[in-house]
Amino acid sequence: MQTDSGKSYDDINVTPMVDLYLVLLLIFIIMTTAGVQGIKVDLPKGSKAPEISGPKGRAVTVNNEGKIFLDTVPVTLQELEQRLNEHKASHPEFPIVVRGDRGTQYQGIMDVLDVVGRVGIEKIGLATQGPK
Repeated sequence: MQTDSGKSYDDINVTPMVDLYLVLLLIFIIMTTAGVQGIKVDLPKGSKAPEISGPKGRAVTVNNEGKIFLDTVPVTLQELEQRLNEHKASHPEFPIVVRGDRGTQYQGIMDVLDVVGRVGIEKIGLATQGPK
């Protein structure tokens, strides 16, 4: 194909296509990191740390009233231990993220960490808010 000025337009401009792929990649990354949310709590502040990668993790949340949630389901410490043991039987090396509200008593977090230790989970993360 030739134009009046004699230039050839046989090549395809791929820049808009690359932009589209980058936007789709960004949406995919945001949606996959939103997978382990659980219950809304006011997280304490901390430094930026690398996130746990690998198989889909579980979130254990302790709210400011001391109630414990596995993902979004309320559980007792005994139920938590039982469900984590069941999940570990099918996924031996899954990560777990412990999320505690800023107003939570420290003993509640320690009880959860004790259960996680008894189950034998080695990949444990403590969720915090990044610095502003």
